[in-house]
Amino acid sequence: MSAADAMHEDGTIEECLDEFAELLDRLRDYPLSVLAVALRVHLQVLLQVMLVGELCTRPEVRAFLKELEREALEYEGASGTA
Repeated sequence: MSAADAMHEDGTIEECLDEFAELLDRLRDYPLSVLAVALRVHLQVLLQVMLVGELCTRPEVRAFLKELEREALEYEGASGTA
């Protein structure tokens, strides 16, 4: 369930990211905290649907979330703050 896996599936990851960026641009009037919560809810539902549909396993979801957390918090190590 990595980005590399998604790119190999059908090669549309860039198109999806472009459309997603356009959507977020239309939502620019909302505070970032509201967008973050909305994205969290959507991600939660998406991952649950993927589990129910057996498109991924629980260990794959856990690994994905750990990698997401590591990447999201990566800046802390670079700046020396925690």
